[in-house]
Amino acid sequence: MDKASSMMEIGSKKWRNLICEGAKDLDIQAGPASIEKFAVHALELMKWNQKTNLTAITDPLEIAVKHFLDSMIPVKMIPPNTSLLDIGSGGGFPGIPLKILMPSLSVTLIDASRKKVNFLKHVIRILELEGIEALHTRAEDFAESPGVANKYDVIISRALSSMTVFVVTAFCFLKKGGVILAMKGNVSDEDIQLSCASIQKKLGISGEDPNAYSVSVDRYTLPYLNSDRTIVSLRLGNSTIY
Repeated sequence: MDKASSMMEIGSKKWRNLICEGAKDLDIQAGPASIEKFAVHALELMKWNQKTNLTAITDPLEIAVKHFLDSMIPVKMIPPNTSLLDIGSGGGFPGIPLKILMPSLSVTLIDASRKKVNFLKHVIRILELEGIEALHTRAEDFAESPGVANKYDVIISRALSSMTVFVVTAFCFLKKGGVILAMKGNVSDEDIQLSCASIQKKLGISGEDPNAYSVSVDRYTLPYLNSDRTIVSLRLGNSTIY
């Protein structure tokens, strides 16, 4: 990261080009219309962040990379025309960038902070996004809502520090054949194995049945910042969990 890059302005031509080229490095297509929406989202994020704690990241380069480029990665793992639940969406990541890149997604964003949800609703409105909603609720309370059990094809989160807590919380929302995506930092294989063992125990899954439970780990490096990241994908088969 050079000094000139860190001093760029959000929404500038340089900022947009950085996202465009970074997406290419990640083998993801992000056209001008999508990048325009990213710029609006980022500018509103910074405007609201002056009064509401939405993000600790304020450097334009880091916003482009850590928020927007990182949020694009799951595009490769999500089929079109599916339903997605983003738990702990915060400033809208990764749910809103994914919706922008994949308009056919049906997206639900939930967060326990009313101020953050007000921001999410504001961004959805000004970007004129359809098929996406933001709800002020905790995941545990949302689970009690009618019609949400086994509703979603994809459940994702970048916010929750514990993979075990996230997966166990997300499980009740997962549609048969769906996938849970945990976006993490540079997590070791040992930590992932420990988390998976804990998940199996909490959900009563037999690790001996290869059809009951599958895990895949995708590692990647964010452009410009050389930050190593991990996505852990979990699928549950047809075995009885409870």
